[in-house]
Amino acid sequence: MPTLIASPSRVDAAGQPPKTIEEFVGRVNTGESRLSVAHMHSPAGWVEPGQRPLFDEFTVVLRGELVVEHERGTLTVRAGQAVHTAPGEWVRYSSPGVVGCEYVAVCLPAFSPETVRRDPAAT
Repeated sequence: MPTLIASPSRVDAAGQPPKTIEEFVGRVNTGESRLSVAHMHSPAGWVEPGQRPLFDEFTVVLRGELVVEHERGTLTVRAGQAVHTAPGEWVRYSSPGVVGCEYVAVCLPAFSPETVRRDPAAT
């Protein structure tokens, strides 16, 4: 029988100014460790610390733009586009535009603070 996930759980976010993370599926909201699905709202000017996560992350931008810095340059992901980052890749996400960004992130396996591996200066 299908299981209704009636609402997400708020998860603490890194970066400034603070972004909103609403986890629908994952370790916090459903106890799921195989993947996480979260709806994110990052305000204009938001910058997250660099990280080298141990999971795949698939990000679909719904509104605004998400900037993804990586070891070989920078990508700008616009509404209607998506980006994939592989385990072990260094990335830093931001929404430097004037409108912020709304996006959905899917992580395999599920995101956890232990597997995100933020840059040492950020911890």
